[in-house]
Amino acid sequence: MLVVAREYYDVLIVGAGHAGAQTAITLRQKGFTGTIALLGEEPELPYERPALSKDYLSGGKAFERILIRPPEFWAERGLLILTGQKVSSVDPARHVVKTSGGRELGYGTLVWAAGGHPRRLTCPGHDLRGVHAVRNRADADGLLRALAPARDIVVIGGGYIGLEAAAVLSKLGKSITIVEAQDRVLARVAGEPLSRFFEAEHRAHGVTLRLNETVVCIEEAGGAVTGVRLGDDGVLPAQIVIVGIGIIPAVAPLLDAGADGGNGVLVDQQCRTSLKDIYAVGDCAAHVSRFADGAIIRLESVQNANDQATVAASAIIGEEVAYDAMPWFWSNQYDLKLQTVGLSADYDHIVLRGEPAKRSFSIVYLKQGCVIALDCVNAPRDYVHGRALVSARSRVPPLDLVDPTQSLKDLATATSDDRS
Repeated sequence: MLVVAREYYDVLIVGAGHAGAQTAITLRQKGFTGTIALLGEEPELPYERPALSKDYLSGGKAFERILIRPPEFWAERGLLILTGQKVSSVDPARHVVKTSGGRELGYGTLVWAAGGHPRRLTCPGHDLRGVHAVRNRADADGLLRALAPARDIVVIGGGYIGLEAAAVLSKLGKSITIVEAQDRVLARVAGEPLSRFFEAEHRAHGVTLRLNETVVCIEEAGGAVTGVRLGDDGVLPAQIVIVGIGIIPAVAPLLDAGADGGNGVLVDQQCRTSLKDIYAVGDCAAHVSRFADGAIIRLESVQNANDQATVAASAIIGEEVAYDAMPWFWSNQYDLKLQTVGLSADYDHIVLRGEPAKRSFSIVYLKQGCVIALDCVNAPRDYVHGRALVSARSRVPPLDLVDPTQSLKDLATATSDDRS
């Protein structure tokens, strides 16, 4: 195909986060010798984003320590990283992408790994000085610069990002209030026992929680945040507001070019989009998942980004592959390590395994008698051994699951033997 563009790459990767970086790395590991370029909106080399709301925000790690690979790695492998580039349009017929600066780049294969952008508030005051997200390094650096004089911080959103940020900032002696629209934190991703456990932990560390609350506006003086007005007309004092209410997948150029999708771009088991020679991986890729009973989902996790990147890279070089990775996630808050495997949506029964009071327990989610997910708090063995139960959708009697003296490894083996 004739490509009318000054620059051409055999594989062009849009997005230089986990998914994009892993795609490039895997292609080279598998012996791909063609030209590869990564386009990133940010000025930085690829880095670990989850650390932004954890180790980087707390000062535990310098930025250089969260780079996915050292700077020399990319040049040594002939991987070109083009920073500060935002794609404005894709022309699948010509195999060309165009950047917002008017630059045209041709490709043989395009991998869309653009991730997403933080969902913003829409209320009055949403764009004031002092309103922050924590999605990229610039966000985290801006928040760090604002911290010293701030006393009161309001976190809007009781998901993982909001809770992790609250945990870090409470250790710095700040007054933290979490505002959540639903009646419990983590309501979209976990059962009530886990929500109530983390609510109690945050309160024990001095964090205030305002549940079932709506934000009317952000109040200001001189263009800077002074408070958050809630639906009950109360005002929470604040010099900083952190918004953690999800992301909007960055797929508009692909959808405009005719790709199937909506909340993300739809991909098949090889991570191909409906457009010829275009793949999508990571946070922006929507796919059919057997772990969600065949529903179309997006997964926002490092592991999903890496797994899909590996599948896409394998497919590009002609290997027979199919994406079927088990979803898993983690979150660090205070001295608690939460590890989740599977997807708990639509569960119909919960089994509590262990004692939350001892701060080491697991929650097992069942649907029609089958194990579909586990949340494990400071319980790494349950997490490791529970993976087999989730993968096989094992049927295990709840009385066996609730007994912490019963090894999940033994239960997985027993249910496997029953099927054979």
